[in-house]
Amino acid sequence: MRSVLAALPALLLLLTACGSGGGSAPKNVSASTAALGTITPGVLKVAVEPYAPYTTVKDGKIVGLDGDIINYAAAKLGLAVQPDVTDFAGMLAGVQSRRDDITVGGIAWTADRQKQGLFTDPPYYSPPAMAVRSGTYTTVDDLQGRSLGTVTGYVWVKSIQSVPGATLHAYPNANGVFDDLGAGRIDVGFLDPLLIIAAQQARPDLKIRTEYLTPPTAAQVAAKPAYAYFRPYQTGFYLPKQDTALEQSVSAQIDAMYKNGELAALIRKWGGDPQQFLVPASDVATARRGVDRPADWIPPSIATTAK
Repeated sequence: MRSVLAALPALLLLLTACGSGGGSAPKNVSASTAALGTITPGVLKVAVEPYAPYTTVKDGKIVGLDGDIINYAAAKLGLAVQPDVTDFAGMLAGVQSRRDDITVGGIAWTADRQKQGLFTDPPYYSPPAMAVRSGTYTTVDDLQGRSLGTVTGYVWVKSIQSVPGATLHAYPNANGVFDDLGAGRIDVGFLDPLLIIAAQQARPDLKIRTEYLTPPTAAQVAAKPAYAYFRPYQTGFYLPKQDTALEQSVSAQIDAMYKNGELAALIRKWGGDPQQFLVPASDVATARRGVDRPADWIPPSIATTAK
């Protein structure tokens, strides 16, 4: 992990110019693998952005937390992984237009996104993390009147727009958030927690630290529904709307990884706490029941063996 983190700035600059690679089709594709309905039989085309330590591409392979998870699931399903490097907006568009089979990398489940695509069961849950250089911010009220940054298309855009007096700064990638935070042009950056931890180690000159926001109360969310994204959120791998067989198969692999300890091991490998990342908040089930999951759906968790 240390070598990956040390190389982060160079990787992020290099990979913005990279295209797809690797993932040549297996010579003999089984009937069960072909039935998954990928664009190319036997190949899983995965849209990713340079977002270490969640996703990055090295030597034609996706590495990072989400990379490890999708590589594990694909191997179990007999699929060769083919990366397609783009930005976050391109990841979503690639799936929704079915240029890609799936996209991974800290993607938050939302009711709007699921209308245009399919989400797997959550591979992990992400606590609300903030990159901060100076000042202390513990509640949403502390954010009022502040300059707040995140990446274009991320769920925090709507949350930030709902904070009284706050100014939204949206960037094409996380590097822009960190650069402006280090320069004092924004007060807080909302990004996924492992990314902030990686940047702290790779770019000590920024002098940033990680803070975790106290989740807003039910009353605050009722008054401002977009505040819901200031709570821990459920991630998912995102697929085209018609690819139900592939979604169900990948979800089954994710659920198995909760049970066999593989996910806990991968979370620890990339610097996270399994209790923070693999135990859902109480609102996870209610958000999806009757929307894109059955009314009795139970989110996967290391705290239970039931699905």
